[in-house]
Amino acid sequence: MLADGTYDVIVVDADRDGPVVRLDVTILGGPHKGEVVSVRAEGLGVDPLDCLGLPGTLAVADGAPTVRLER
Repeated sequence: MLADGTYDVIVVDADRDGPVVRLDVTILGGPHKGEVVSVRAEGLGVDPLDCLGLPGTLAVADGAPTVRLER
C-alpha cells in the first residue's frame, strides 16, 4: 500500500470492466519509482486504449487512490 501523497505516473495498461476502467500505472519518481499500481476508475469518458501512455497524477488520501490523467 502506498503512503498518502501524490505520485507522477504513466498508464502502462488499461482495460474496461463494465462501466469501470482498470488502469495499471507506473510511478515515475521517488522511493516507489518503477512500481506498478492497479486502480479502478469511473467516469473517465474515454476508451481504455486511449489511456495508454498518458501521464497523470495518482493521489492517495487516507489509503484511497484517485487518478487524474493529462489529456
